[in-house]
Amino acid sequence: MSKTIIITGGSRGIGAATARLAGKRGWSVSINFVEDEVAAGSTARAVEQGGGKAIVVRGNIASEDDVVRLFDETEQALGAIDGVVNNAGILRPAMPFAEMSLARIREIVDVNVIGAYLVGREAARRMATGRGGKGGALVNVSSIAARLGAPNIGVDYAGAKAAVEAMTLGLSKELAPEGVRVNAIRPGTIDTEIHESWGVPNWVRDIAPTIPAGRAGTAEEAGEAIMWLLSDASSYVSGAILDVTGGR
Repeated sequence: MSKTIIITGGSRGIGAATARLAGKRGWSVSINFVEDEVAAGSTARAVEQGGGKAIVVRGNIASEDDVVRLFDETEQALGAIDGVVNNAGILRPAMPFAEMSLARIREIVDVNVIGAYLVGREAARRMATGRGGKGGALVNVSSIAARLGAPNIGVDYAGAKAAVEAMTLGLSKELAPEGVRVNAIRPGTIDTEIHESWGVPNWVRDIAPTIPAGRAGTAEEAGEAIMWLLSDASSYVSGAILDVTGGR
């Protein structure tokens, strides 16, 4: 059955891979991006080539106005929303927590916590049956950092992703009676360009031997997990946090 979904941070990495997979199922996808319009357009074309429909919407999820506009434009162009992938997030250069500036910590929290919460809140407002929605699925994208803590790299990022997991658990209980399932994936080391933001050369290559699977994951593998949580195949799954970590 065709669905209409929003993917924040949909121009690259896990978001773009999920969009392409949705396109192959004939779904309609709203691709949110902040800066790279070319990449967002490329992802939209891939969705359409796969058999789906796509629009692109620029917006910073840390802005309440931008989040509301994202949902408004999606509904106007594609119809009622069936699912939301709460994926957009940022990393900053690796460093010990004691060396982090307040500006850096605020930026991480603004996007990875406040932004994710705004998207989750708007998803609840649009999809909950008690508010006129038709139900649906919200999939939050956390990180293995929430479980490992990311010492000397990004304790701020790890804490932000832990907050996303807490929202997942609480919101799943709030929205289950409203026809909305809320789950999360917890990716491990996924081979995408976001790791360049750590500023650590060869990060993915060097970490691979520590992963039980012996390699980093792909964006498509993470995307497949998201697609399952969005699909009717997971109709009795809510409040789950699914590790996509290669056994790490």
